[in-house]
Amino acid sequence: MPVYETSSEEETIALGERLAAEVLPARGLVLLQGNLGAGKTTLVKGIASGRGACEPDEVSSPTFTLIHEYGEPARVCHIDLYRLEQERQVASLGIEELLDRDALVIIEWGEKFPRLWPKERVEIRIERKQNDQRGFVITAANAS
Repeated sequence: MPVYETSSEEETIALGERLAAEVLPARGLVLLQGNLGAGKTTLVKGIASGRGACEPDEVSSPTFTLIHEYGEPARVCHIDLYRLEQERQVASLGIEELLDRDALVIIEWGEKFPRLWPKERVEIRIERKQNDQRGFVITAANAS
């Protein structure tokens, strides 16, 4: 289970770029877990940049729009489920169709709806430590 640490926003973006290039699958599901302000969207900035989908400053939290897509065609789909409370609300977003694309689907707050996700996925837990330090624990789940 790989563990990474960063001490700044710039380091978190650089980690996302590294994960995009070396660790994350070309397509599939990534669930990001962590408290408010943990650095989930900052990590997505690096992942989207590392995939060549956009520049880090083009990534913003989809808290109110729920889904942002980056790249032409979309190579990264960034979803935020923080404001949703029921599985039927999530089901109405069409996430299954997004998972069929040749893209990486990254979901913040996915742990709220564990029954909805395929067994094959990557989970990244982000823990705030002191000051700007963050810890990132990455686990890969699969159907076997």
